[in-house]
Amino acid sequence: RVAGQLGRMRERYKPRLACIACNTASTIALGMVREVLELPVVGTVPAIKPAAEMSTTGVIGLLGTAGTVRQPYVDRLEAEFAKDKQLIRFPAPGLVDIAEAKAAGEAISIENVRQEVAGLLDAESAGEIDTIVLACTHFPLLQEELGQVFGPSVQFIDGSKGIARRIAFLTQEEPIERTSPDFAVVTGQPSPKELGRLKKQFSPYNLSEIRVF
Repeated sequence: RVAGQLGRMRERYKPRLACIACNTASTIALGMVREVLELPVVGTVPAIKPAAEMSTTGVIGLLGTAGTVRQPYVDRLEAEFAKDKQLIRFPAPGLVDIAEAKAAGEAISIENVRQEVAGLLDAESAGEIDTIVLACTHFPLLQEELGQVFGPSVQFIDGSKGIARRIAFLTQEEPIERTSPDFAVVTGQPSPKELGRLKKQFSPYNLSEIRVF
């Protein structure tokens, strides 16, 4: 499905590059997409390598969706970059809805965030965690709240800086000039209420127009 959607978007919008801004989709489909799409593709994978370099206790938490934390791709990242560390994986898919509510300007509860990660807080060796990988692109939106839950001794890492550097590198020789206003494209059939919420989420990024694909 990821490859098919990106293929159709490529035909319609003629992008110079595609970024799969989802850990689950990247860990499952990145290889396939790169084989079939005739343009550069940047994926999003859990930042296990920098987390292993940052950690001093050697105990690292990984928060993601259920689809991400169980992927063989994550097994390979752990074996390659964190084989001498302890990686505690924990699925917290409920954080996605909380992050989207926050992005839309809605009030959220620290206690709801705490409940979603309670299993990681109670895990064996949880007290030694000094680094947490935010392995879902929604979760950095909740870094402030997660910091309150886990305390000041825990640092967070995600792949956004590496992704930005990679995109900048792949497009460095190309002129980038706007010929029309930026816009966002969404799939599915969002209701008017959902579109209104999306406009609130995207407006801070000067994306006032939303098109349905």
